[in-house]
Amino acid sequence: MRVRMSTNQREKADVLRRLHAGPSILVLANAWDAASARVIAAAGFPAVASSSAGVAYALGYPDGQRIGRGEMLDMVRRIVAAVGVPVSADVEAGYGTTPESAAETARGVVVAGAAGMNLEDTGDAGELLPLELQVERVRAARAAADASGVPLVLNARTDAFGVSGLAAEARLSEAVRRANAYLAAGADCAFVPFVSERQLLERLAREIRGPLNVLGTSAAPPIPELERMGVRRVSVGSGIARAAYGLARRIALELKEKGAYELMADGAISYAEMQRIFGAS
Repeated sequence: MRVRMSTNQREKADVLRRLHAGPSILVLANAWDAASARVIAAAGFPAVASSSAGVAYALGYPDGQRIGRGEMLDMVRRIVAAVGVPVSADVEAGYGTTPESAAETARGVVVAGAAGMNLEDTGDAGELLPLELQVERVRAARAAADASGVPLVLNARTDAFGVSGLAAEARLSEAVRRANAYLAAGADCAFVPFVSERQLLERLAREIRGPLNVLGTSAAPPIPELERMGVRRVSVGSGIARAAYGLARRIALELKEKGAYELMADGAISYAEMQRIFGAS
């Protein structure tokens, strides 16, 4: 694949990288299509991250790399085109388990115009990939991005707390081991989702030798507390998308069962404001 990039895209990658260094924690509200990205950017966020699960749902797929690389990257391209801020693309495990597939996905992320990407360390069956293989995949993605001229912010995710078959007492040490190996291989940030216990979060922030990204959920500590712990990045995954779909379901049930419209007006963005958000004159 011949990659074409712009100076503006390089600058956005640099901006996104600097946001991981402070002075404040980087909070990312994940988008799943162009409209949600535009609404999030209009709320004042300095960057937007995509949600792979949210994109999959929007296009009719379950989560878990059931969507193809091409469809995922097409939505990333649309999200990038909708906003002026840097976009970090969630591209799951890179749509393949080889270093070559990780590199191909990184080149595709650059072509789509994004400034960063997530790369997971799980296989098709949800198992943790061998550490040595994932390190090579991180290196391949890093090399492909750098060769393109766009220094993508590589957010290397480990699912040590999410996979089955790993003893509870081994999850923390395995997450730290993997996160530090990925950072040493060229990742800019380590993403450790599915952790909400304060003691574990404090240890992760202390023992991981680079910026830590955690998943913000209703069970997680408030963002100011995460910042005090040393967490540098918080994203919410498919949380906003699922909340939006939950509201859509409640509205549909109200229409069907009560013949009423009350929920449809509760917190809705007006037609005129949506037009303004999308730049209508």
